[in-house]
Amino acid sequence: MDVLTMGVEEEYLLVDRVSRAPVNRAPKVISALEGLLGDQVQAEFYNAQVEVCTVPTADRADLREQLVRLRGTVAPIASEVGCLVVASGVPVIAPQEPLTVTDNERYRRMARRFASLVGPSRMVCGCHVHVGALDRRRALALSNHMRPWLPVFQSLTGNSPVECGRDTGFDSWRSVAFSAWPTVGPPPLLDEPRYLEYVDGMVGSGVLLDRRMLYWYARPSEHVPTLEFRVADVNADVDTVVLLAALVRGLAGTLLAEADADVPPPQPATATLRRAHEMAAEHGIDGLGLDPVSGLERPAALLVERLLERAAPGLAAAGDLYAVESLWDELRRQGTGASRQRAALRRTGSLRGVVDSLAVGTAAAAPLAG
Repeated sequence: MDVLTMGVEEEYLLVDRVSRAPVNRAPKVISALEGLLGDQVQAEFYNAQVEVCTVPTADRADLREQLVRLRGTVAPIASEVGCLVVASGVPVIAPQEPLTVTDNERYRRMARRFASLVGPSRMVCGCHVHVGALDRRRALALSNHMRPWLPVFQSLTGNSPVECGRDTGFDSWRSVAFSAWPTVGPPPLLDEPRYLEYVDGMVGSGVLLDRRMLYWYARPSEHVPTLEFRVADVNADVDTVVLLAALVRGLAGTLLAEADADVPPPQPATATLRRAHEMAAEHGIDGLGLDPVSGLERPAALLVERLLERAAPGLAAAGDLYAVESLWDELRRQGTGASRQRAALRRTGSLRGVVDSLAVGTAAAAPLAG
């Protein structure tokens, strides 16, 4: 069984050290970081966001070390311009100044074309996992097999319950806010010719500006030879990110062998998948989810256990099985990012306390698990 590489992209909020609200200081932060991180630091849609990217690796420990280094590099530079770096899917405290869009031609075009989707209630930060190397044909075949399991990954990674001062009642409000953009949702079942026809048709009709605006929860990357998973909130806890990446890579390794052998993928109805994602966004691992095979309601934590069983061959081939089981046990004990945000709110009684707990978690790193 081939061991795939994995890479992670994380989007962070920049918040003012005094108000704890998002501020438009990314250009200064990114300019100062470029000499240290090169193209591993990038602008995002809003000037209150910064994105970092790991380099591809087949080693789980190396991935974690990269994430820790990137966070540890960004945080002190942001501090020099009066900012905290916060890994949260949405702003906890509402902006106190108008948010501005990053000054490049593509983002300006998006802001004009989709003006109704631009604003503080739509500013979201995700965590994207790439597995590869895969050409487009194999990436699509793998996506067809992975799509029923994507809600389970989502249930593990909700980290946006509090949005602009209110508890939304969802573990992942980012998922709800982002769903207003075109194409956000489960990937359709497609082979390469149909993919090209489908996507080029949406670009030609103006639904999308370009292929990079394809926001399915799993998509073939248009700039690197990978399948990109876009279902997770960014998380302050680095080991939640490592768990996500290793588990995605493990399941991908298992299912890619089946895709390469022309085993037909499961075909749950799109409506069932959408409902599964809605339940994952609302309840995380603490409520019910939809079984990816039967479509029946099951405890979400039980579905994670089934995911671990399904991914076991790929996890074992990568040397990740014990570590992922340990990371899952720790996540159940500590709670998801959403649970930790709500716990911080109860403990401190303030939104500032939630932001501070996120900033500390983003910049710090617990001992390596496994």
